[in-house]
Amino acid sequence: MPFDVTDFKKLMLLEPHGPDVYVGIGPSYPWGRVYGGQVVAQALQAACATVDGEYRVHSLHSYFIRGGDYEEPIRYEVDRIRNGRSFLTRRVVARQSVGPILNLSASFQKREEQADVQECKMPKNLPQPEDLPEDDWGPILERRSIPSKGAVAACWIRIAGSEAEDEIDRACALAYASDDLPTDAASRSHPLHATLTDDHASYGETFVGASLDHSIWFHRSAPQNEWVLHDFQSHGVVGARGLTIGQIYSRDGLHLATVAQEILIRERTR
Repeated sequence: MPFDVTDFKKLMLLEPHGPDVYVGIGPSYPWGRVYGGQVVAQALQAACATVDGEYRVHSLHSYFIRGGDYEEPIRYEVDRIRNGRSFLTRRVVARQSVGPILNLSASFQKREEQADVQECKMPKNLPQPEDLPEDDWGPILERRSIPSKGAVAACWIRIAGSEAEDEIDRACALAYASDDLPTDAASRSHPLHATLTDDHASYGETFVGASLDHSIWFHRSAPQNEWVLHDFQSHGVVGARGLTIGQIYSRDGLHLATVAQEILIRERTR
């Protein structure tokens, strides 16, 4: 049976299982596998548990190795690759009975008071989340999709009913939400996208799909229970792979993060 996890705070409560090893659980998902954002966020939470509070995550890079089973706990094994004076590096392997399902590397930096310059600008004249219909697929993420044309996807997203207590919570919340939109954007470059209807069954009947790798650069933080804009642009498809790069902005236009993801988008032949 799937686990009774309906809020983000409970999702991030990892149980220690020996030195630098943690176990997490999650809810069921409508597409039948563990949501990749859950595994990335929990792996980041496990890495943060081995890092002093004066450091904050500035980037992570991960490979999805296998689809996860949401009816089974996930074991996160942390390797303390390096402890430097300014930067720390951690590697996390997420495992289930089938074997590794995710390999993640995260880099942490000690806080530094240096120049803060934002070059990216949030798109103008967007509809506000209060003016858009609900588009949720689970109890943890609230979504308001923004109509768009071409190989782009944009959506207002926030973590439901939760308040960030510290920088770790905020980073993990952003990581959780960051895996939601990339597939939508990348798939819009495919010639068969026009034949799809807006449901998971249509996509699954047309493509064999999965997230392959996922990277986040954390620039600034914002409360996880506030609406943030996820704005993604597809960079095309080749070799059954689609690449998308996106920006995440706070509602007042602060550039919070940059996300890149490559997905598997293979046409079904039988």
